[in-house]
Amino acid sequence: MQLIDDVADRVAIEVLKLAEETGNPDVVEDIKQVIGTSSQTLEEAYMTAVRVRRAETRAMELIAEIRAAEG
Repeated sequence: MQLIDDVADRVAIEVLKLAEETGNPDVVEDIKQVIGTSSQTLEEAYMTAVRVRRAETRAMELIAEIRAAEG
């Protein structure tokens, strides 16, 4: 369902920003627990979105490093 993916991604983006701003990576798990009490489906989509966003960040960092080295 598109709605679940949209909500999960929006929450994941905000939580990852919050984790970076506060230096508290545990907030990802805290939000997972809150979501999971209401919707296991949303919890799974949220964690997938978190993993995808983290992988995207790592990939973009590597791309920037390669470009800088080639530069």
